[in-house]
Amino acid sequence: MLLVANRGEIARRVIRTAAAMGIGTVAVYADPDAGAPFVAEADRAVALPGRTAAQTYLNVGALLDAAAAAGADAVHPGYGFLSERADFARAVAGAGLTWVGPPAEVIEAMGDKLAAKRLMAEVGVPVLESWEVTGDELPDLTGVPLPLIVKAAAGGGGKGMRVVGAGPAAARGAASDSTTSYSTTSDSAGDWRDLAEAVAAARREAAAAFGDGTVFLERYITGARHVEIQVLADSHGGLVHCFERECSIQRRHQKVIEESPSPAVDAGLRDRMGTAALAAAKAVGYLGAGTVEFVLEPSGDFWFLEVNTRLQVEHPVTEAVTGVDLVREQLLVAQGLPLSVTQDALAMNGHAIEARLYAEDPAAGFLPATGTVLDWCPAAAPPCRWDAGVAAGSVVGVEFDPMLAKVIAHAPARTEAALALALALQRSRIRGVTTNRDFLVAALRHPDFLAGRTTTSFIEDTGVALARRPSPGELRAAATGAALAAQAARRAAAPVLATLPSGWRNTVMPPEQAEFRHGPDTVVVSYARRRDGRFDVTVTGAAPVPDGDPGSGEPVTLHHAGDGWIDFSCGGHRHRLHVLTAGDRVWVQGPDGDVALTEVPRFPEAGHGERVAGGLVAPMPGTVLAVHAAAGDAVAAGQLLMIVEAMKMEHRITAPRAGTVTEIRARPGDQVSAGDLLAVIGESQ
Repeated sequence: MLLVANRGEIARRVIRTAAAMGIGTVAVYADPDAGAPFVAEADRAVALPGRTAAQTYLNVGALLDAAAAAGADAVHPGYGFLSERADFARAVAGAGLTWVGPPAEVIEAMGDKLAAKRLMAEVGVPVLESWEVTGDELPDLTGVPLPLIVKAAAGGGGKGMRVVGAGPAAARGAASDSTTSYSTTSDSAGDWRDLAEAVAAARREAAAAFGDGTVFLERYITGARHVEIQVLADSHGGLVHCFERECSIQRRHQKVIEESPSPAVDAGLRDRMGTAALAAAKAVGYLGAGTVEFVLEPSGDFWFLEVNTRLQVEHPVTEAVTGVDLVREQLLVAQGLPLSVTQDALAMNGHAIEARLYAEDPAAGFLPATGTVLDWCPAAAPPCRWDAGVAAGSVVGVEFDPMLAKVIAHAPARTEAALALALALQRSRIRGVTTNRDFLVAALRHPDFLAGRTTTSFIEDTGVALARRPSPGELRAAATGAALAAQAARRAAAPVLATLPSGWRNTVMPPEQAEFRHGPDTVVVSYARRRDGRFDVTVTGAAPVPDGDPGSGEPVTLHHAGDGWIDFSCGGHRHRLHVLTAGDRVWVQGPDGDVALTEVPRFPEAGHGERVAGGLVAPMPGTVLAVHAAAGDAVAAGQLLMIVEAMKMEHRITAPRAGTVTEIRARPGDQVSAGDLLAVIGESQ
């Protein structure tokens, strides 16, 4: 019986392969996950009392108690949480259970990135120069070129990581040819201050995420790619690499699109990187599945970053192109069996691309989003692999990572895989929470992505659309569909006359009206049923209406309304849309994706207060970590006022302009909701 010490999509992924191998599974779950799909899919489930990660998925004692209660004899850690904690691996083994992963000594050696770099250098793997930060003093960086990156010595996933550069572009991770160096002169005071702040923030974030606030500095390579090699090793001398994955498309130093093979790696480079990865694995006596990560320069030089001693989030792209089930290989090795594959037998077939679907708002700096998944219907075509952690009704809270699913397309060629993945995302119904779906579609279809010009600064360099803006015609069709669907729903719910034919009336009815907002746009739909059952529709608030669009003056014929679908035609143009309404929110999906509308009430309620002039609000639910200003303080534009933590990531609340702080509404430790007023900035006194 295998206990999966994790949650969400990775728990479902492990459960699926274990079941195929005839291995029973045990799920563990925190209070917010009681209704999650993975809980129902395991053979047994044990509650971990508590809501936070520290109380549940990071609680070694509670996990071992759950294993004993369920009769488990093995533990799979998934990724994240305790998957790279040597003390957990030791505790599992000490309890007489089988640990599905590398030995604790290997996890410990590779968990300290500084020690790992020293070991890699000893066996000939190329490494970048780094500087450890000890105590409160920064190391001597005289003559060191910018930009630099601050990294956590333990953990990963973009947490505890900050870029400090010579300007805004470098700070964002964009390409820069700067050769500015740190010095001890007064001209670099701002650089030192930025670096000190970055180190302090990275320490806090790393301590919260990994329980270890140790950080170090490393040269930040601009125009680089993130390329990693999957390795597998058993206790019988078997050691193979399963080729590379490229994971360059990132936001906040976290991967969002991954692929295999890399468009930048040819056969010769693949062989060199594979050889280096095998040397790294052999040097530490690796067992199981692991990943050796490198940064690849435009010149073709590559440098060791770290070894991830666990299964990677992006492992499905490797499975797609090699046909190897990596979880199965992990379970075989954990049982003392040899790998089922050899290096000579491994080959790549086609191209695979994975997109991580998150509950987050790209247009708001990729801030995490919360809410309830009201509709979850992955597209049936193009065929893609959906590794999802949610279903309709799932609640996305602030306690854990906001990833909803990984979506993987596999095709004979890279362009086909990218376009198939984009279309599958576009066609899928995902409603109730704000997601990065439209950003992913735009990135996958961007000319630079299709041409293979993917670097870690792709988002900044390309200006790829962070949100989708529907065309005027699409907006008109969506608003018309929403209005007609609402009218049909009212008729169906009517206590009398609901079964009469649509065109039946003793009198000509006056027009009805519906008003919707979409971002800055307001669209008003006026519609009246004709005696022949068709509708006269007028749409205002969008761009001029061409012939054949709803509102063009041509009558609208309603073909079907029900089961969430509205099917109508106008001037020979057919519109089949899916409409979901929840309160005043309406989602309308057509061939180009979803359009989210907000219905404007005809009779607005009175008594709602206006926004506070100069007010700064919480961008997401979270906890106030620190307050750096007080009422009466004079502040400059961009000055740090407050730090809010959400999902183990820090978010800085800064002054949008120079002025005087007139109110501070939050204190350290306060729990805040999205939209809560935090501070007010008035005019300078």
